[in-house]
Amino acid sequence: TLEDKKDILIFHTHTCESYTPTEQMPYDMMGSYRTTDLQYSVVRVGNALAEQMEKRGYTVKHDTTVNDYPAFTGSYKRSMEAVKKDLEENSSTQIVFDLHRDAVGSKNDYAPVVRIGEEYVAQIMFVIGTDGGGLYHPNWQQNLKFAVAVQQVANEKYPGLFRPIIVRDSRYNQNLAKAATIIEVGATGNTLEQCMGSMKYFSEVLDEVLRK
Repeated sequence: TLEDKKDILIFHTHTCESYTPTEQMPYDMMGSYRTTDLQYSVVRVGNALAEQMEKRGYTVKHDTTVNDYPAFTGSYKRSMEAVKKDLEENSSTQIVFDLHRDAVGSKNDYAPVVRIGEEYVAQIMFVIGTDGGGLYHPNWQQNLKFAVAVQQVANEKYPGLFRPIIVRDSRYNQNLAKAATIIEVGATGNTLEQCMGSMKYFSEVLDEVLRK
């Protein structure tokens, strides 16, 4: 059980990950679906989630430190330092989201969407790290339980909002908190609008889980 359900930390290990540009959201792509303009990267999706949760009375720290530019290698090491600093400032925080977009696969136009009402929004996916790679990570099952609890409510309220949870051997800095997860919002084929849209529904689900 989480003692602190009011504080949320959002950060981005791969800060420059971006989406398919649209007329309303055009930007200069740097490399493959990446941009240093944080108005058009996953940071903008983090802003949307932070706003939604703040509206519901949560205290959100959104760390927009760029961890993957100029060097992509070592991103997780750099984001770990950033998160440690954030948690030193507020040591009671237990809900920690590393928000990404799904990696560039073989198909750039891959765009997992779900229709909710009249709206098409990006699908979301939890990625949970474990101690499978041999690194010390005693709380990974707690992280997984938290993700499962959120996903159960989401599946009832908004079927298809979430793709199945992925559990991996890497640790992804999720050893730093009791409810630490990666959230992949959409993929390269999705638009920023679709991804920001799904944050409305995700925040509603999250709020319901945290009030229990």
